[in-house]
Amino acid sequence: MTGPILITIASLLYASLHSLLATLEAKARTHQRFGPKADRWYRLTYNLFAGISFIPILFLLVVLPDKFLYRIESPWLLLTSAGQLLGAAIIVVGIWQTGAGSFLGLRQIWGTDDPPQSLGLVVHGIYRWMRHPLYTGGILLIWFTPIMSLNLLTLFICLTLYLIVGARFEERRLIHEFGEDYKKYMRRVPMLIPKKPRRK
Repeated sequence: MTGPILITIASLLYASLHSLLATLEAKARTHQRFGPKADRWYRLTYNLFAGISFIPILFLLVVLPDKFLYRIESPWLLLTSAGQLLGAAIIVVGIWQTGAGSFLGLRQIWGTDDPPQSLGLVVHGIYRWMRHPLYTGGILLIWFTPIMSLNLLTLFICLTLYLIVGARFEERRLIHEFGEDYKKYMRRVPMLIPKKPRRK
């Protein structure tokens, strides 16, 4: 059981640090320490750090002892592939509709030293059906993986919990940014599982 324990610990550390850096408090402290230019570089730096800091978890998946659980074969492999393609498509559409440049942090660094301007609350397109399509797409991607081991299962459980908890934290920030408009949006549109939107 060494593998699942170490992966759980690594995932908790990653999730905690990732969530901490996403808070308004962390951004405010960075602004106080480094000035307006920090606002421009924060998102890009955050994304790069999130990607790089996930590498140790991938390394643990490779080197730790593991137990094979199952492999999905054809024709059911077509179903899992379709599920992963759907998840990837949801993520791409969600990023595109909110602005890929802003999501990646590129739009911010090409701006001025003034605080980055919000693109506004996006409630059209895929965001009419779910509030966090990127998280929904991510969950589909991982759980439709056709090969499963004990370590992968542990990681996927940790990632799913992190995405659900992370969505809650993100909603606090969005309520802070958009106020009553976002609260009304929350009442109309589900968080992760899409359904027919309620009328305004």
